[in-house]
Amino acid sequence: MGNICARLKAKPAPPHSTSAKKRSASRRERKLDDAAIREQAIAAAILFKQHQQQQQNFDRSTSLRYPNGVSKKSSGSSNTLPRSSSSRARSLTDPLLQPHQLLNQDVKVDDLETNRIVLVHGGGFGAWCWYKSIALLEESGYKVAAIDLTGSGVSSFDTNSITSLSQYVKPLTDFLEKLPEGEKVILVGHDFGGACISHAMEMFPLKISKAVFIAAAMLTNGQSTLDIISQQAGSDDLMQQSQIFIYANGNDLPPTSFDLNKSLLKDLLFNQSPSKDVALASVSMRSVPFAPVLEKLSLSDLKYGSVRRFYIQTLEDNAIPISLQENMINANPPEKVFRLKGADHSPFFSKPQALHKLLVEISRIL
Repeated sequence: MGNICARLKAKPAPPHSTSAKKRSASRRERKLDDAAIREQAIAAAILFKQHQQQQQNFDRSTSLRYPNGVSKKSSGSSNTLPRSSSSRARSLTDPLLQPHQLLNQDVKVDDLETNRIVLVHGGGFGAWCWYKSIALLEESGYKVAAIDLTGSGVSSFDTNSITSLSQYVKPLTDFLEKLPEGEKVILVGHDFGGACISHAMEMFPLKISKAVFIAAAMLTNGQSTLDIISQQAGSDDLMQQSQIFIYANGNDLPPTSFDLNKSLLKDLLFNQSPSKDVALASVSMRSVPFAPVLEKLSLSDLKYGSVRRFYIQTLEDNAIPISLQENMINANPPEKVFRLKGADHSPFFSKPQALHKLLVEISRIL
């Protein structure tokens, strides 16, 4: 920015004795400066566009980090931890750690059963919500894919036209189907993404090493996500107050999708998250298809039950309160439960470092 501002400063007029040739050269220099500014603006726009595009392996986070923790305004020791560009005061429960500090020195990512992690977003979200997790995991040596489910993120499909869970999760099942023979992944599902990865576990149990549910719908056989949500239904339920149903097929037929009230979005999903991430979500979230929420899952012990499951609880969650998370865990116990203190419903925003540490820990469990 400083360079751009310097270019925009008016240049002193040439002396009266300057030749026409020099004046012409000066005009050409100003034109080159203007062109450079335009090029930088275009480059910034392209970077933003690329950030929105779906990729199997995302680019690194655009968060500002200085090598060895030294910024241009600081001359601290090279051992100082890296600084984030976030203005949010960092909680002691979410320490900023370097990737090598999150892994024991005697454990290499390549030695794990799998170093491939697939991130599956929740209802209304998209692959964009994982940008911090993607950067941290890739910096630690993992191969990461974040999936845009049908009608989510950059998908052009009309959310109101989605009629089944299998249609909604098709980008995920297509990804798993194309995995090379013998290759496995760790599936991570958030929110409604829990039902989505459960569907995938039933279809491709041999391709999934572990399944991680983050404040997610972890269903039992014959249960729908709506069955889970209805357990907390009440006049004071913030989720129920936030839902705005859309009836694309007419008011006399069931709703086709629902939006979340923007004025309640922060309190519901991001009560502990930085304001810049709340702003990103407010312009990026899309409608949630209703038919998949109604669909009851068919989950067998032979397939779904053969995949190792782990649950990460979010203790400051207003969308799926801790009591509801406990109900799902008690009804369908996973192998191990982890707790994220100070995390709202979106820990990839509110506790990215602590979440990353848990994902690394789970990947290393033998």
